[in-house]
Amino acid sequence: MMGLFSFTQEIAIDLGTANTIIMCDDKVVVDEPSVVAISMADNKMVAVGRKAQQMIGKGGNMIRTVRPLRDGVIADFYACEMMIRGMIKMIPKQTQLFTPSIRMVVCIPSGSTEVEIRAVRDSSEHAGGRDIYMIYEPMAAAIGIGLDVESPEGCMIVDIGGGTTEIAVISLGGIVSNKSIKIAGDDFNQDIIEYMGRMHNLRIDEPTAERIKIQVGSALPELEDAPEDFIVVGPNKVTALPMSVPVSYQEISHCLEKSVSKIEGAILQALEATPPELYSDIVKRGIYLAGGGALLHGLAKRLTDKITIPFHVADDPLHSVARGTGIALKNVNNFGFLIR
Repeated sequence: MMGLFSFTQEIAIDLGTANTIIMCDDKVVVDEPSVVAISMADNKMVAVGRKAQQMIGKGGNMIRTVRPLRDGVIADFYACEMMIRGMIKMIPKQTQLFTPSIRMVVCIPSGSTEVEIRAVRDSSEHAGGRDIYMIYEPMAAAIGIGLDVESPEGCMIVDIGGGTTEIAVISLGGIVSNKSIKIAGDDFNQDIIEYMGRMHNLRIDEPTAERIKIQVGSALPELEDAPEDFIVVGPNKVTALPMSVPVSYQEISHCLEKSVSKIEGAILQALEATPPELYSDIVKRGIYLAGGGALLHGLAKRLTDKITIPFHVADDPLHSVARGTGIALKNVNNFGFLIR
């Protein structure tokens, strides 16, 4: 009977540049690409998530596909609101006599400005949220990994998402030092697109670059368990004739070198700004990697060798931020670091 008269629905949203994940009752109920397809005729939403992603580059002048977030920040306000609304509709419904009001915890990049925070709040409100809290991504990632963020011992998180890499030192429920850079998974894809065009005269799009990155993306030119070469099919840039090119992880490690070095530099800058007491905690406990970028072959080994502090990849790096946001939702009244 309780389901019929439930007054609030509680959801945790990891609003990512590449993927949006919604948690409800400790379960991942929606995990979809952050893409929305909009009809050019009446400006209404046609599809959201995976269905919209399949329409990228195929809608001609009838449908435009939009990624509402760029670099972790809302770039298209209207599209973002439609996307959140569409994804909330995907949550498996319980039988209820009336629509419940929605309490949400949404995560945001740690380098967000007041304007960017307000944009997330407004989008969430327009999409039907009544009670809205926000949490910084690295804080959510730390909670999701299972670290005690309220203890005086310092811990360090590097969350490599689609649009931003968030680096934070956390202690006593607060972010002590942080660095947020706009170099992340999307930049890796862009590097791969440019490299394939320059070296192989092959024209590829973002979904193909994403597949190459997942299969043979590497941060090191020498790997112990090396992935097999990946065959890329596409048109020649000059003749437009079809080509198929095998790509090795060594090539991709060479083409991602510049972006990975920038992430390395940002981690060192965050360590420089860390108080000595917390620094010794971090050396003892190691640094945790979360986000999709943590899955890049050889990344943890490369960072451990370079910075000489052990780097650990989270158990489920893709969902650690969402999981942490879900835990924060349950502890809305106990966690003082949530932004109202």
